[in-house]
Amino acid sequence: MTVLALSCILVLTIGGCVCVWWAARGGPRWTRAVSAATLAAGELARRASRYDRNPSGGDD
Repeated sequence: MTVLALSCILVLTIGGCVCVWWAARGGPRWTRAVSAATLAAGELARRASRYDRNPSGGDD
């Protein structure tokens, strides 16, 4: 079950990266929407990992 969940996450991540690449080259409108969602999710993950490393809440 864990392998299935991780495989789904991997497929979604790769698909999101492809949409970011395609949208940057003028792809269809839906790729721009998926691209924006992928970039927003990446930004949230980056901020979450930053807060995990620095529990005091200060900036780097």
